[in-house]
Amino acid sequence: MNDSTSGAEVADDVAARIAALGELVAYHNRRYHELDDPEIADGDYDLLVRELRQLESEHPELATVESPSQAVGGAPSALFAPVVHSVPMMSLDNAMTQEELAAWGQRLARGLPDETVSYVCELKIDGVAMSIRYEGGRYVRAATRGDGRVGEDVTANVATIDAVPDRLVGPVIPDVVEVRGEVYLPVASFDRMNERAAAEGARLFVNPRNAAAGSLRQKDPSITAQRDLSFWTYQLGDVVGGPPLPSHSAALAFLGGLGFPVNPELALFDSIDAVAGHCRHWEAHRHDLDYEIDGVVVKLDDVEQRARLGSTSRAPRWAIAFKFPPEERTTTLRDIQVSIGRTGRATPFAVLEPVFVGGSTVGLATLHNEDQVRLKDVRPGDTVIVRKAGDVIPEVVGPVLSMRPEGSAPWTFPTTCSCPLASTLVRLEGEADTRCIEPACPYQRDQRVGYFASRGAMDIEGLGERTVVQLTSSGLVADPADLYALTQEQVLGLEGFAAISADKLLAAIDGSRQRPLPRLLTALGIKHLGPAAAQALAASFGTLDAVKDAPADVLAATPGVGPVIARSIAMWFEQEPNRAFVEKLRAASVDFGVALPEPEPTSDVLAGRSVVVTGTLAGYTREEAMAEIVARGGTSPGGVSARTYALVAGDGPGASKVKKAESVGVPILDEPAFDTLLETGQLPSP
Repeated sequence: MNDSTSGAEVADDVAARIAALGELVAYHNRRYHELDDPEIADGDYDLLVRELRQLESEHPELATVESPSQAVGGAPSALFAPVVHSVPMMSLDNAMTQEELAAWGQRLARGLPDETVSYVCELKIDGVAMSIRYEGGRYVRAATRGDGRVGEDVTANVATIDAVPDRLVGPVIPDVVEVRGEVYLPVASFDRMNERAAAEGARLFVNPRNAAAGSLRQKDPSITAQRDLSFWTYQLGDVVGGPPLPSHSAALAFLGGLGFPVNPELALFDSIDAVAGHCRHWEAHRHDLDYEIDGVVVKLDDVEQRARLGSTSRAPRWAIAFKFPPEERTTTLRDIQVSIGRTGRATPFAVLEPVFVGGSTVGLATLHNEDQVRLKDVRPGDTVIVRKAGDVIPEVVGPVLSMRPEGSAPWTFPTTCSCPLASTLVRLEGEADTRCIEPACPYQRDQRVGYFASRGAMDIEGLGERTVVQLTSSGLVADPADLYALTQEQVLGLEGFAAISADKLLAAIDGSRQRPLPRLLTALGIKHLGPAAAQALAASFGTLDAVKDAPADVLAATPGVGPVIARSIAMWFEQEPNRAFVEKLRAASVDFGVALPEPEPTSDVLAGRSVVVTGTLAGYTREEAMAEIVARGGTSPGGVSARTYALVAGDGPGASKVKKAESVGVPILDEPAFDTLLETGQLPSP
């Protein structure tokens, strides 16, 4: 093969790749902007566009003005009347890395040599771009971006958004003012929408952006009004009769004065390094907000400098969007399997074609429970959207239905545990979880041992999942208490252990005997009992034995515990295998805590009586009020029942407790009556 033939083949390959990418980008652009039904995640779409632009940049002879890489948005829908934008709504170029952001800053510096530059940074809201027009201070029209020149008339729908003013305010109201901004759905509202959808057995919304876009394209504005949409303003469009505004920051201040919502996280910087630091901050804190952001928009602040820099055919040179690493990507769902936890909970999870998302490579993702798999209708072989937000466990958001293989069948939850015992899986009526109820299940055993040794519990360094499985499968460990009987010889028999590593593991196990009581309580793995409640119990009871022997209503009186956790603790200690396990820990010299001195009873006027406290009292904290009751021989559980002697209600009482007291005839006392009760043990006269 000669050089000319080789070069021609390479050119043909590049041309074919550009053509294929052009078709893909145009297709997905339409799915996103026109149909509000994207098939791939934003991160995957961005990669396609970047590859297309890169190839067109390297081979300008193959680039055309019709290329979708030059498109702004998508064609307006025929469902809504067209609106021609008086000032085009342009797109923004993207920077995916700190190096690309720095390179943009260098281009600005070359375009404005020896000039002072000020940058204004705004959060990049993940919503729907909108242009809203006011004439004579009155709201007259709202239109989507569309293709940047022509959008869709969604005036009636946007009018239902509370954050969009009907009439402008302020000392100077332009004859015409057109604002650009982002319609978005708050995260809390999105969660409520999906909760309702789940309760109704309907398909869940994929993300807040898609839910917002779908809400705006409702033909019935009353449906849009139910969606709790909101709006942030970020730019002026057409203005007639307004004051001179020399900078973008001044324009935003002017818009705020007219009554438009302007995002408070606005920041000004005089160097691109400071801008980069700001972007890093919000990349780390993007989930501190009640709305989704996917980057930071960086703009030149000075309007005159902007005019000199100008724009390309699709984007201004004076602005750029710094995009955060994508938290959603598409990949193939290889299989759905079920894991068994320490309490027997059977949790379905997705086995994925590994994909880089949210800053790490993900190969497994949670599917939560049987109902979630059914609602999302994900099946092995599907192309699925995977989401990983910060430190949150990766999850499968949903399938790309248009890419589903022919002949696929819905996945069904297994009826038996995958452990060697093949015990039956049970889902109790009214519960979302399916459980393996066989106590001897080896998967539950392994999870219990691993949880006991985990960092938040007994913190036994070096005792990872692989070592736990070796210990249990070899018969050396049947429950966590057996860890304390291990010898060096036994550990040396495990794969991967030499004398030094074996001694290190045994030292870590030995050191865990002296962990404080809250750690031990957490390590027991009692359902509902987490670190916070364990800390409260340790402070109130002092020893594991005191917790073990306490009745449920006494446990429930502990601040931060309550009746649900108390019942779970009491039931756990009632089971003989659990009590035997506690004795094995005692025999292994595990520290059970230090007994607290017996409080001197003030009196016994409330002996045998249960008094519940709710709301805020002027003379006592809730804990002090409960302590006063206990000091007089009474108990103070967290809930009201027919056996409750009285309910003490301060300011802001729990409505459910008051309602329950009224329904079963329990007297409700104010603070003066409570003082009398503590003194005399008597209820006030009717």
